[in-house]
Amino acid sequence: MRPNFNRRLFLRGLGGAVVAAPFLPSVHERAARAAGAAVGSPKRLVIYFTHYGCITDRFFPDRAHGALSASDFEGKTIASLGEFADKILIPRGIRAMNQWDSSGRLGQQNDPHTQVTGSLLSCQPVTPDGECSGAQANNCIIPSSTAAKNNAKPIGPTIDHIAAEQINQGADKAPLVLKIGGNRDNDMSAISYSASETEFEGYGEPSQVFSSLTNLFNGGGNMTPDDYRAARGKSIVDIVAEDLASLKRLSMSKADQDKIDAWTELLHASSNSVVGQYCTEEVADMFGLPGGGGGGGGGIGGADVTSPMVTDLMMNLAVLTMLCDANRVVLMKYPPNYTYSGLGHDTEFHGLSHRIGTAFMGGSCDNGVIAQLMEVDTFHAEKFAYLLRTMNEFSEGDGTLLDNSATVWIQELSDGNAHNLNNLPIIQAGSCGGYFKVGEAINLENGSESFNNGNSYGDCEDGNTPAINAGSHPAGTPNDIANQPINKYFCNLLNAIGVKANAEGFAEMGGTAEVTKFGKFDDTSRFKGGLSGPAEFVNEGEFAELKA
Repeated sequence: MRPNFNRRLFLRGLGGAVVAAPFLPSVHERAARAAGAAVGSPKRLVIYFTHYGCITDRFFPDRAHGALSASDFEGKTIASLGEFADKILIPRGIRAMNQWDSSGRLGQQNDPHTQVTGSLLSCQPVTPDGECSGAQANNCIIPSSTAAKNNAKPIGPTIDHIAAEQINQGADKAPLVLKIGGNRDNDMSAISYSASETEFEGYGEPSQVFSSLTNLFNGGGNMTPDDYRAARGKSIVDIVAEDLASLKRLSMSKADQDKIDAWTELLHASSNSVVGQYCTEEVADMFGLPGGGGGGGGGIGGADVTSPMVTDLMMNLAVLTMLCDANRVVLMKYPPNYTYSGLGHDTEFHGLSHRIGTAFMGGSCDNGVIAQLMEVDTFHAEKFAYLLRTMNEFSEGDGTLLDNSATVWIQELSDGNAHNLNNLPIIQAGSCGGYFKVGEAINLENGSESFNNGNSYGDCEDGNTPAINAGSHPAGTPNDIANQPINKYFCNLLNAIGVKANAEGFAEMGGTAEVTKFGKFDDTSRFKGGLSGPAEFVNEGEFAELKA
């Protein structure tokens, strides 16, 4: 168990189990200093993604610029985040790229969701290029090409892959992409792309993440001694107990001793939750066991996302992955077109976001639809708070795992019926090792403490019929405000975690410069017809206002 500053520590069982130990700054930094290497805790990027926007004027704190306190979150759907007020950064006035509308003024004309999800984390146009034509031109809802509408993909990678390529350690340079609730994505909802037009599948089951961390149940049916012990109810902590005891005997700080204890507890709880999946009659027969358990054959990932056995477990495994420095870039997303039955809903979220119970536009408001949308917003906020709380439990250097990360909740849209991308709801927690200001809302548009929060709540408040034209819907934020390009914020994130750029300012392996450009365009109107030709930027660089 001799520590080495340039590799992670691993704990081993009798046979089969190989568990990455938590990153221990006092141990690793001592070894690094002895070798004359740089020291410091890893910097990480965590993206928490939700579909279909939110009720914006019940989401944003009223204070758009200045110091935040817990009271600023009260009465909002994000009230559960108030306990982290001093660690939160809310950048206001940001626009995502490639907004859909019938005229093509603000982006391509593929689909209000396909092109938006494809461009959100890439800032690249999507191909094939949809275009409303003929009689549809003045009131176009569906492009003339079905392929353009349903199968559009960006022509470049997304930020999670750009970041992971440079900052992940070891041979695997892919980010950890977690699909809460199972692999339910299609082309219209995918947000992670490893290269041009190349969707990245990621993990839809906690068992897949657990196996990647422990090497258990990873043999394609060939049972190892440790597989057998785990299936019989042994915790992974018990299986690697001997190596864990050796690790604890190393000379380390009190903070690192506490970190091992907290990591052990989290690993034990996650192990017990995941292994239950394998204790079915079928797996028991394969392992020659006398009987199965009650895990169910469908897999935890396909269950109700409001169950702690789904979302909380995925988040626990994400935190374990980061603690062990097995991946420094994590993206987790909720499923599209999902019915939050655990909240008592019987209408899927996409239909709710349109206010009428279906994915069409126009029509009569569903009874109680605004209350249901706010319930979903509140749930998403509470789960984000759970993630922050778990990350904040682990000390690391002068702060916590949360402090050394940029953990960002980003949404597909601003308002889910207007389909607008300006005034995008973004909440970041953690300063990423002191790079960002925290404990503040920052109005990047004009620095005013008061700012337009949109009019989501007013839409259907009195049962009125929603308007039909996406992009000009009264529930959205007026298109002439809140238009600061999201590209600049992505430059902030990449620079914060240590990504380097080429001489032109684009992130590139082997680069030595600061990242100043991201994607292809930072003006949403350039995306229509923008598949060919060079990249163009109106306002390159990062937001200096966000830096500490």
